[in-house]
Amino acid sequence: MRRSFALSSLLALSVTLALAASLAAQTPSDTASKPKHSASLAPPRGSQAQQAVKDLAVRKVVLYKNGVGYFEHAGSVQGNQRVAIDFTSPQLNDVLQSLTVLDEGGGRIAGVDYNSTTPLAEQLKSLSLGMSDDPNSTELFQALRGQRVEVTGGPGGTITGRLMSIESRTEKSGTGDATVDKFYLTLVANFGAVRVIELTPALSVRPLDANLQGQLDRYLELLSTAHSTGLRHLTLDALGVGQRELRVSYISEVPVWKSTYRLVFPREANGSAIMQGWAVVDNTVGADWDNVQLSLVAGAPQSFIQPLSQPIYSRRPEIPIATEAQLTPQTHEAAQNQAAPAPAPPPMAGANSLQTRAKSVVPYGNRNQMQNQFPNSANQTVAVQTEGEAVEELAAIAPGVAGGVYRPSDAIGEGDVTTNAFDDFFEYALTQPVTIHKNESAMVPILQQELPAVHVTLWSEKEHTPLRAVWLENKSKLTLDSGSFSIFESGEFAGEGLLDPIHPGEKRLLSYAADQAVRVKVTDRDSKRTLHHVMIYKGAIVETHMNVASVTYSATNSGDADRVVLVERPRRNNGWSLDGDLKAAEASPNLYRFRLPVPAHSTEKLEVRERGPEQNYVYLNSNQDQTAYLLDLVKRVPDALDKLQPVIDAYSALAKLDSGIAESKKTEESAAADEARDRDNLTALKGNDAARRFVDELNRAEDLLQATRKQTADLERQKKVAVEKLNDLISQVSFDWDVKAEK
Repeated sequence: MRRSFALSSLLALSVTLALAASLAAQTPSDTASKPKHSASLAPPRGSQAQQAVKDLAVRKVVLYKNGVGYFEHAGSVQGNQRVAIDFTSPQLNDVLQSLTVLDEGGGRIAGVDYNSTTPLAEQLKSLSLGMSDDPNSTELFQALRGQRVEVTGGPGGTITGRLMSIESRTEKSGTGDATVDKFYLTLVANFGAVRVIELTPALSVRPLDANLQGQLDRYLELLSTAHSTGLRHLTLDALGVGQRELRVSYISEVPVWKSTYRLVFPREANGSAIMQGWAVVDNTVGADWDNVQLSLVAGAPQSFIQPLSQPIYSRRPEIPIATEAQLTPQTHEAAQNQAAPAPAPPPMAGANSLQTRAKSVVPYGNRNQMQNQFPNSANQTVAVQTEGEAVEELAAIAPGVAGGVYRPSDAIGEGDVTTNAFDDFFEYALTQPVTIHKNESAMVPILQQELPAVHVTLWSEKEHTPLRAVWLENKSKLTLDSGSFSIFESGEFAGEGLLDPIHPGEKRLLSYAADQAVRVKVTDRDSKRTLHHVMIYKGAIVETHMNVASVTYSATNSGDADRVVLVERPRRNNGWSLDGDLKAAEASPNLYRFRLPVPAHSTEKLEVRERGPEQNYVYLNSNQDQTAYLLDLVKRVPDALDKLQPVIDAYSALAKLDSGIAESKKTEESAAADEARDRDNLTALKGNDAARRFVDELNRAEDLLQATRKQTADLERQKKVAVEKLNDLISQVSFDWDVKAEK
């Protein structure tokens, strides 16, 4: 509701601003709110010092998979030349962060200018209204407090006065419990009366101060232009003599380029297919790509955005003005013996010394070349030397250039479309120039080659639906980037799917459709386990079994054509291997794939046997009775009987003590209940002859209770001794048995 009041109020105010047109000419112009950023070392621009601004065209584009692109502009300049490059506003932050300018003819870059805008929050500070960029009705009328306004559309007709306040009230709506918030304006009329007027859509409030009307008009203008976008013009000052080659490079945010492939099979199967690859490229930057050298990189180098193009204002602390404290009169004691002032101590000698010496240091390049390229620059080395420390040299690089600049163009070679690998990336470099105008997209061919490809049917235990697939081998010299692919058989579409990157020499399965003619099921599972090794050490028992597991698969082909079924099953890597002469057609770190030819209208079976170890762990302790397990173990491993018999006996003795303690406590509970009952009866029959009988029963119950308590305590002491003995026996058991030693 507040937002609707704010909008309606702003609209009403803007309609009544008829006098603001004359004041708008007195307000700061748009150019005042759009300062020109510059960092220039050049002399003042005169008609003789500078030539006309020249556009520098794009010559090289390298697009990455993480949504950034490398752009290189190149062209010739003559003498002192101004060069312009256009960007979109979203590009500017990346450009300022990565811009590299090289004058290859011995000149230098004196400055870089670009048009910028002051943030909206800072522009609003120039207005006296004190409103934010997203006001509500309360904030709007708070800004008008104390101003002379004319209110029309209210119940009392037109009222003129000063606006004092705005307040909200919660009132009931109708006869139910529903409530509604209503807003009221408090107005002090010219004749002194205070009027409270409900703020309704029909109410109109018009400021009478012409200056205030101009402020409101300027405020609305700033809001309307705050989110406008356009081109940013970056201008470079290239200073030098004669004609030279200028090269400018930077990175910028761009749409991610996409890979898509077509796999076309001939009508007569020959074990191969034509692989055709395309890249979808979008140009959404501020310049046309006319005959550019295009490279597409499959990789994601680390990249981020900093708001370098946005003027940033630092928050400064506000320090209160110090005021002197008022002094009160006080007395001071007189000195008895006034001594002469002590001499000042001599200045201490510095422990460190700072030395400066000139030295020509040119990193990452030829010294003469850099001096020719930057004739006005000075290379200097500052050496800081302290006692007991080595001298550290810091080379100051010439202004306007960074040491060791790496350009991706240095890693791109000529020739056919190739995938050059660098830093775990690979790129497609296109020899033929490409033209893509701004706000246009294009499909660029990156591959067309005949590759080995075989049709198979893929079945997996994780996905029971058989899939038509192509077993593709990358015999090309290119790395196939991840993307979508389409299959065409007999001149018609057969299916599509996705592929991960395939490096040269790799073989990959590409599934594209369901195979409705093939059914695969598991007909038998079997597992046999044989104990091979037992080791006991400090209460830990490790049993190692050799397990032989077998699974039988049955594949039925109902189609008219023969099928090659690839049965895919999980692979266990913890010491397991295939048993017998069975070999997998392909093995990945986590999967086996077995090749099973199935003729038309027939059924074939495949038995897969695997052999591997399994280990069971049992830990002996006094808290859990392991007698049953130990008795079973000595039956399977008779050699362990001598080592485990004392432990078994100790477990049995401890079990007997636990049973005796449980029985004694049960008797103790019964005796305590009898003693309590007899005591209650004796209290109830006090002074009666029948009480004598309960006296005898009470004595017997107390005697039994004392005896059982003593017996329980004795059994507890025996158990403590038995537990210590059992733990000692467990810690001393050491046994190592192997089935081979048995034989």
